[in-house]
Amino acid sequence: MIRSDNGSNFIGTDNELKRAFTEMNHTKIKHFLQGKGADWLVWIKNTPAASHMGGVWERQIRSARNILSSLLKVHGNSLNDEALSTLMSEVEAILNSQPLTVELLNDGNTIAPISPSNLLCMKSKVIMPPPGEFERPDIYSRKRWRRVQHVAEEFWTRWRKEFLVTLQQQQKWSTSKRNFLVDDIVLLKDNFHHRNHWPMARIVETFADENGDIRSVKLKLGNNGECTYFERPISKIVLLLESNTCVE
Repeated sequence: MIRSDNGSNFIGTDNELKRAFTEMNHTKIKHFLQGKGADWLVWIKNTPAASHMGGVWERQIRSARNILSSLLKVHGNSLNDEALSTLMSEVEAILNSQPLTVELLNDGNTIAPISPSNLLCMKSKVIMPPPGEFERPDIYSRKRWRRVQHVAEEFWTRWRKEFLVTLQQQQKWSTSKRNFLVDDIVLLKDNFHHRNHWPMARIVETFADENGDIRSVKLKLGNNGECTYFERPISKIVLLLESNTCVE
């Protein structure tokens, strides 16, 4: 299934696909898809002039656009066409690196969670940034690739912070909230070692205060064939997926 808005490029592509479809051997296509256990693609487009129906992807486009606008006001004169194209590719990699699955999260021998980038590029390896540190003086470097990497690092830092805020409810502690439970899937706020890295873990033990409120948790993280256990306060984690544990 493909979902999109009604951009002219999408409408033109849809029309080309429809024309190509009329020239295809439908019987042969049907047998091929049945052999693969697959169905023909379905393209769903939003109602015209209703970008809010895009939901998640439109919200991320707005966040990316706002950050890029502010960054390019400062660094735009330092980027030529090729550098800008490279920067947009880096931004695309950042947005598409978010994890989509949590199955086998704590199995040290499993691959990393599936991300949009895996589906688009058909590769399981995470796109890593170039080695080295990219700091503000790099924006004045004669090496244009270092300029791009510095701006990409700024985008990653700002977008990650804004994205994490959208995952947490901002409200006063005037009402009781659900405690973290064993088997909850969480995102670690302080373990982002490099760009496009989204550290997720499973809660294996909880620690409550005298009032019964969970204040810290023990986490299990599988990585590179090994499982690591460590503790974190609840202020350093973000709930992604609730467990199926029932609470009386």
